[in-house]
Amino acid sequence: MTTLSLEPRRTALVLIDLMPRIIALDTAPLTGREVLERSVALAKATRSVGGLVVHVRVERPGVGVQPDGSELAPELDPQPADLEIVKRTVGAFHNTGLDDALRSRDITTVALAGIATNFGVESTGRSADDHGYATLYLADAMTGLDAPSHDFAVTRIFPRFGTVTTGAEYIAALGPNT
Repeated sequence: MTTLSLEPRRTALVLIDLMPRIIALDTAPLTGREVLERSVALAKATRSVGGLVVHVRVERPGVGVQPDGSELAPELDPQPADLEIVKRTVGAFHNTGLDDALRSRDITTVALAGIATNFGVESTGRSADDHGYATLYLADAMTGLDAPSHDFAVTRIFPRFGTVTTGAEYIAALGPNT
């Protein structure tokens, strides 16, 4: 296995749909709460070395009032340097300004975590690859609507579009200060 190497200030941790109503879904192989807890730790590590944390949340198009639980989970504790992206499609790049925001910050690597593996995470990862970003999939910080779908994406789809790794390997690659 190749050792992961990252430039922290050129790396963005992109957290997909960590909103109370999504976290509460029946998911596997992890619960939404487990993904949230792991994502909070990943965000702290990313910030500690000057990396960017991007919080992506979905809003239903054409709806005057979003469903309860559509805000970011409070445990994420977004910081002023973090970026919040609102999407209205499955992936986080389409018509959101995410690509421009990343490029303006000289980001070259996108690390993905969140819910659901084979929906928002996969769609965002495919687009990140299309846009030329080095893409990391933090497989132990995401979950699907069922375990077979999650496993298929992690083992068959993600390796074609980037590097599948763990949260611990990602944190180690950020450097000795994490």
